[in-house]
Amino acid sequence: MSKTQLFDLDGKIAFVSGASRGIGEAIAHLLAQQGAHVIVSSRKLDGCQQVADAIIAAGGKATAIACHIGEMEQIGQVFAGIREQFGRLDILVNNAATNPQFCNVLDTDLGAFQKTVDVNIRGYFFMSVEAGKLMRENGGGSIINVASINGVSPGIFQGIYSVTKAAVINMTKVFAKECAPFGIRCNALLPGLTDTKFASALVKNDAILNTALQQIPLKRVADPKEMAGAVLYLASDASSYTTGVALNVDGGFLS
Repeated sequence: MSKTQLFDLDGKIAFVSGASRGIGEAIAHLLAQQGAHVIVSSRKLDGCQQVADAIIAAGGKATAIACHIGEMEQIGQVFAGIREQFGRLDILVNNAATNPQFCNVLDTDLGAFQKTVDVNIRGYFFMSVEAGKLMRENGGGSIINVASINGVSPGIFQGIYSVTKAAVINMTKVFAKECAPFGIRCNALLPGLTDTKFASALVKNDAILNTALQQIPLKRVADPKEMAGAVLYLASDASSYTTGVALNVDGGFLS
């Protein structure tokens, strides 16, 4: 009896934003391990190159490309480059996000509000549009949006971030419905509390952490690698009849 090929990504081109560290880095490594050529992207090229070099050293295929998804011009340039260099895109993982303010909602700063919306909503939206156009030309693909449990149950002092993540969940359903005729699937990952630099304000604060752990049935914080397996499922043929789904990977928090 042979092993399943359902999770095989040989020959696939995958783009992972926010891939220089944390959840994005873990996703990039796993997709490459399964055979994909991974475009490792984030705002700064140095961090991306380090991850790409590590993937190549492990026998995988990777390319580092800098892109700030909060800048529309950069999105256009990146996809022009992908079209020229690869001619296709099979998998998009929208993972880059920002959460510049940790405060009561009444103290929300307009600049922080705008930055959060520009990256977490507009960035995801137009990355998906550009990827979707390439995927439509090549007979389909898979878009995975990294949202958050905050999109369902808002995090304290994370008001506008939570609002944007709720928008990402709805956006996922919009693209799933409208892109299905082109063979494009779109799903969302909803990570729970994960040990990353991004979540350090929560993970490193003992009072906040202890309160959070009381609400997590598994009673622990996730490792970034524990998010990657769910993304592999959504990126691969294992999920060929799955679209429009918001998949909770949260230790039972939302259950």
